This record gives sequence, structure tokens and C-alpha cells, in this order.
Amino acid sequence: MTEFDLIRRYFTRATPNALLGVGDDAALLKVSDDYVLAVSSDMLVSGTHFFPDADPFMLGHKTLAVNLSDMAAMGATPRWATLAIALPAADETWLERFSAGFFALAQQHGVELIGGDTTRGPLNLCVTILGEVPAQHALKRSGAQPGDEVWVSGTLGDAALALAHLQGRVALSGEALAACAQVLHQPQPRVALGLALRGIASSAIDISDGLLADLGHILDASHAAAEIDLALLPVSSVMRAYVKLPLGQKCALSGGDDYELCFTAPAVRHAEITSVSARLGLPLACIGKIVAGRGCIVHDAAGNRLNLGNGGYEHFR
Repeated sequence: MTEFDLIRRYFTRATPNALLGVGDDAALLKVSDDYVLAVSSDMLVSGTHFFPDADPFMLGHKTLAVNLSDMAAMGATPRWATLAIALPAADETWLERFSAGFFALAQQHGVELIGGDTTRGPLNLCVTILGEVPAQHALKRSGAQPGDEVWVSGTLGDAALALAHLQGRVALSGEALAACAQVLHQPQPRVALGLALRGIASSAIDISDGLLADLGHILDASHAAAEIDLALLPVSSVMRAYVKLPLGQKCALSGGDDYELCFTAPAVRHAEITSVSARLGLPLACIGKIVAGRGCIVHDAAGNRLNLGNGGYEHFR
């Protein structure tokens, strides 16, 4: 099978929202009037971001999901994506499963694959995603103000707990392992939430490297500080058994791969956010507030300050 056979068979689909899609030297796109283009790239490397024996269907899902999460954090509607993929070999069974997982999520969010590249090499997956957002409503990291509330979607820490299990640092079993593994391998990008937060949130970011690290990016960009209450962190029933332990706290506060949204909003928008939560059927938890200063302070249930650092995943540390 040639490179072009591979592309035609596994990665070519109709692209009705692109002027020109896969098959030429470049795609041609037209952005809607009064909208700007939001563009983000993420790379997943075998042995760094996923295990070499990862299920290809789930890996196809996650490869796109992490990019959709970036669109959610910007309040952008995802429209198009490119995929650059290095493969050790043209394994047709693997390719069929991977592309099925990728396109199942792409169809769910109306995303068209419009191009990319394939080459032989160690397994490496890189997606560039493009979306549209009204210029005045793009969510950024730099808008948090003292007095704003800090919110997170969903629950935190399950993906990190699943990874801890796979690395032998904790032993999960049965339903607990299945629930946490699902979060790690098939994260659900919060695109609908990002769209709903246009005009409400003052800043936003997706939680890919851990709550403290990613909230820290908001604080740095906004030149502000935050106070967080550990007892208010939303955790699953599985994580609840661990969150009072050092490992559980590390997973919830610094574990990566949550792909939930962390956002800030003025306190006067609290009721609107509660309504968004009910409308989307998605739990949203207010976990603290933005204050003057720098850095993030986390208090335990007794009000004591925890010495945690910023934590989070860092590739070159």
C-alpha cells in the first residue's frame, strides 16, 4: 500500500464546509463574516503521551479530542483539522481502528479533515485544528480580574489516577478502574460549554497539564492570584476515596489529561453559569476566587494553606 493509497482509504472524507480539502497542495477555507480563525496544534508521541500498545480506536478519539479541547477553551466552533502522522508500518487493521475513532469524534463535532501528511517513523500524531469565533467573544487567558470566581467543569483527577494505576503507583480494580481509564483514554472535550461561556467568562483554559499548572497560566496572563478551596474540588466517587491522601491530592490538583475547562467569571454571573450547567447537563463547580497578587493558594478543609507548588506536567523539566 502506497502513502497515497493509505490517505485515500483511511483519511479522505467529504469536506462540504471547505472550498478544497484533501488531495491538493493546500486546503482552501473561507471564514464566516465577522469571525476570526482560532488555530491550535497538539502532538501525541508514543511512549510520552500514550503507551505503544494503546487501543487504536481510543487513540484516534484522543488525538482529536485534545485539540477540540483547545477550541472549547477559546469559545471557538471547531471546523477543520489536519493530521500529520508518522507510522512504523502501514498496519491496515490499526489504521482502520484509528481512523474510525478519529472520524467518530470528528463527525460528532462537525469537524472536517482537510489535509496533513504521512511518513514512516516512530508513531507520532500531530493535529492542527481550526475553528471560528466572533472576535469580540474569544475566550482568552488574560481577562481574569480580582473578585472573579474560579470554576471548573466535570470532575478532576480520574485520568491521573488511571495513569497512576498503569504505572503501578496505585491499584484500582473493577468499575473504579474502568471509569478512570475511560476518562484517560477517551476524554470528552467541552466544546458546548466553551460556546455557552462566550460573553460570560472573563478567561478560560483547558486542563491538560493539571489544574494548578493551567490555572497558573491564567494567573500569569492576567497578572493576578487565586485562592482555591480543596474541599470544593469536584471529584468522582472513585477519587473521593483518595483525595485526602497525598496521591489523590496530586491527581486532583496537578494531574494531567483531565481536558475539563477552568474558567473565571465575575461573581454577578454566578446564576447564569448555574443555568448553563443545568442546560448542558454538565456539573460546573465554583472552587475559589481571583485576588490581587501573584500565584495560587490552596486551602484545606480547615482553612490551612497547603504547600503544593504549581505541579503539573512539564515536558522539559
